[in-house]
Amino acid sequence: METPMLHTAKQLPPATVSLPIIDMSGSRDELRRAILDAGRELGFFQVVNHGVSEQLMLDMEVLAAEFFEMPEADKAAYYSDDIRNANRLCSGATYETGGERYWHDYLHLAYDFPVGDHVKDWPDKPQRLRGVMEEYVVKARGVGMEILKLVCEGIGIRPDYFEGAISGGDMVLQMNHYPRCPDPTVAVGQPPHSDRSLITMLLPGPIPGLEVAYNGGWIKVKRIPGAFVINFGSQLEVVTNGMLKSIEHRAMTTSSEHPRTSAATFIMPAGDCLIGPAEEFVDGDNPPRYRSITFAEFKRAFPFPFLFPHNVGKLGPSLNLTTNDLQKAQKEI
Repeated sequence: METPMLHTAKQLPPATVSLPIIDMSGSRDELRRAILDAGRELGFFQVVNHGVSEQLMLDMEVLAAEFFEMPEADKAAYYSDDIRNANRLCSGATYETGGERYWHDYLHLAYDFPVGDHVKDWPDKPQRLRGVMEEYVVKARGVGMEILKLVCEGIGIRPDYFEGAISGGDMVLQMNHYPRCPDPTVAVGQPPHSDRSLITMLLPGPIPGLEVAYNGGWIKVKRIPGAFVINFGSQLEVVTNGMLKSIEHRAMTTSSEHPRTSAATFIMPAGDCLIGPAEEFVDGDNPPRYRSITFAEFKRAFPFPFLFPHNVGKLGPSLNLTTNDLQKAQKEI
């Protein structure tokens, strides 16, 4: 059995490649084809004309930056390194391992969908942050679910495959902050990793820093105004038996006068949801490449070590899942 791991295309050198830009106002035939082509080749793409207003996206960018710029006293109540806390503010700028420093602070918010009463536990400063976040996560989720529906249509599985428990776990909004780094050559914002989500929608912010693995190198993602960066998570790779890829990516630090801020929205399965290759992708010539396990088991086997200083280093410089890791973990599940 395999595990979602590093996948790279094998044709063009990284310097000549950029992420596909998909116009969501196109015909469904065009959208299905473009999304599947991008999912097979790169696992990443950008979408425009997706129905989320540029003003809401700008408000989210500005307020996220303002949150991290607040005095420490205004943020102190949210600091925690306890991963059981649904809402927590963490810093990775104070630890290092393996000779690398991780220059990254983040606010992690996990909540049921619809958001409902969870909003009262979110930061109430700066002014308007709660209201903008509540509206934003609903819209961002809508973009992700529409893309998943197009995936269903394109690969020939039932249209509601990604409704229900497989997309019904905690929604996660993670606001990332990369302070100005005095020497970006000795630090990274986030080390190479793959997302364990079903799908991720990223608002990248105006300052570049996201890089996507490709052909032994890294694509530097260019910001497109008004665009979301979309990437497929490990769970989608499992469902499609490896046809669509969960690709390794990393965040670099910045020496810019201004810090870099981004906002990632993750659609996750419910913990008790059993996830494995869909029957449409398995036959005599294509046996299952992944074992069916619940998402809770997956999370226990493959936490996100780079987010938690006390776990960093246990998986080495790359936090991708390897076949040996999965086989070992499955014996323990």
